[in-house]
Amino acid sequence: MHHFDWSGIPGALPTLWTGAIVTFKITLCAIVVGVLWGTLLALMRLSGVKPLEWFSKGYVTVFRSIPLVMVLLWFFLIVPQVLQNLLGLSPDIDIRLASAMIAFSLFEAAYYSEIIRAGIQAVPRGQVNASFALGMRYGQAMRFVVLPQAFRAMVPLLLTQAIVLFQDTSLVYVISLADFFRTAANVGDRDGTMVEMVLFAGACYFVICVIASSLVKGLQKKVAR
Repeated sequence: MHHFDWSGIPGALPTLWTGAIVTFKITLCAIVVGVLWGTLLALMRLSGVKPLEWFSKGYVTVFRSIPLVMVLLWFFLIVPQVLQNLLGLSPDIDIRLASAMIAFSLFEAAYYSEIIRAGIQAVPRGQVNASFALGMRYGQAMRFVVLPQAFRAMVPLLLTQAIVLFQDTSLVYVISLADFFRTAANVGDRDGTMVEMVLFAGACYFVICVIASSLVKGLQKKVAR
């Protein structure tokens, strides 16, 4: 029978916090870039311009049909040099962290795009027609009339996707990036407390996600009023 030893957790907290920062960095970057790029993809899909529609639809289909682990491996194993040359990344930058940020951002954009597209389509067509009647162009109507209404209704769904994203960041273990979960596993392996550290890491994810989910539910009720 395994005898649990939790005594090493307090001393490991500074190390775990370092890993947590990596997790939060990936999550925040993927949310910001994913929403921005996802919005553009949604607008392309609804633009009525066939090449843009095809590109957006193809992008979303590809990324939603491929496991996230595979996308992470692609960006880490196949394109690190391309990323360094294209983005002018310094050799001192952790290519694993940069690869994870870009992979998560591009992957999540496909899911955010579908959420945003549905939100835009939920705005009554009369709003767009009224904007055109006031002399607005398509871009202005989207920016000043449609998107503000759509985002207000979409916020709970976007935040729910962000919670899923936060959970998925633990998959960066496949590229040996020391996020919160991998850091916990490394500490457990070093100290012989693997079971305790993995359970503690799981409990932290659980608490954070439960709190975030409760906030989202509260927000949904406010939006529904």
